[in-house]
Amino acid sequence: MSDTVFPGWHGTTIIAVRKGGEVVVAGDGQVSLGQTVIKGSARKVRRLSPGGYDVVAGFAGSTADAFTLLERLEAKLEATPGQLQRACVDLAKDWRTDKYLQKLEAMLIVTDGDQLYVITGAGDVLEPEHDVAAIGSGGNFALAAARGMIDSDRDAEHTARAAMAIAADICVYTNGNLTVEKISK
Repeated sequence: MSDTVFPGWHGTTIIAVRKGGEVVVAGDGQVSLGQTVIKGSARKVRRLSPGGYDVVAGFAGSTADAFTLLERLEAKLEATPGQLQRACVDLAKDWRTDKYLQKLEAMLIVTDGDQLYVITGAGDVLEPEHDVAAIGSGGNFALAAARGMIDSDRDAEHTARAAMAIAADICVYTNGNLTVEKISK
C-alpha cells in the first residue's frame, strides 16, 4: 500500500544522552497519521525491569511493532540477566532472520545506565559516538542539538530536554510533551 493511499504513522523523536554517570532517555508524545495529530501524550520511553535488572528503552516507529520488540527484548534480558549487549544482539539477530519480525517497522534505543545501543531491523546494534543517540523523524535535529551542548555545564537531563525542545520547534511530527527516564550505573 503506498503512502498516498494510507499515509502511515509518522513522528517521534527519542534521544539518549550519557553524561556525568547517568543516561537520560527522552521521547516526545506526538502520534500522527499523515498530517493529523492523533495523540499528543503517548509514552514512548519505558523502564523495563526483567529480574530486577533496570533497562530504559525508547522506541520510534509503529507502536504495535515497538511493543512486540520491547516484549522480545524483555524476554532476552530475562534469559541473559545483566547482559544488555548480548540481549540486544540476540534481538537484532531474531529481528533480521525471523519472517514475522522482519516486517516490524520500529527502532529502539536501550540503556542500562552504562551501555547505550540503537537497535534496528537491519540487524544493527550500534553504540553511539559522543555519548548521544537519537532516532525518529526529529532524531537528527535532536542529535545535532545535543552534540552541540554535550560539552556545556548542562547535565544529561537538561541537555536531553533542550535538544528535544529544539527538535520540537523544527520537526512537525515532534511535540514538546516529553517522557523522561533517568538511569545510573
